[in-house]
Amino acid sequence: MKTFSLKPADVEKKWVVIDAKGLVVGRLASIIAMRLRGKHKPEYTPHVDCGDNVIVINAEKVVLTGRKRDQKVYHYYTGYFGGLKERSAKHILDGRFPERVIEKAVERMLPRGPLFRKILTNLRVYKGENHPHEAQQPEVLDVASFNRKNVGI
Repeated sequence: MKTFSLKPADVEKKWVVIDAKGLVVGRLASIIAMRLRGKHKPEYTPHVDCGDNVIVINAEKVVLTGRKRDQKVYHYYTGYFGGLKERSAKHILDGRFPERVIEKAVERMLPRGPLFRKILTNLRVYKGENHPHEAQQPEVLDVASFNRKNVGI
């Protein structure tokens, strides 16, 4: 019996849309990371981009459990001496780009390397209800029905 290895030409990518309204960030991010990587498919191959294209809408309406909305801190470095800055999750979610919370959560769940950068281009996160990918006819993925803990209070 030989080990099956998927070739990049044989990959069939689907488009999936996820409504993030009321979903817990960490649980949502782990499901998105699994879909992007292709681990939900029986023909998963670690060195090939065999995952789906994922569209996330309503990114500003995600839920952080406990007191994480106020206490979770995102650090970034400006490039100057003493330039380590920090922002709370509440500041980001209430700000101009709330989709960055989901992007960072998913990004940090994927392994680094050249394949990571290619896989991350298959993720599209939008602030509101609308997205410009209707022509791809994405199928709706109801993450809330997977587990009752996926939905925040």
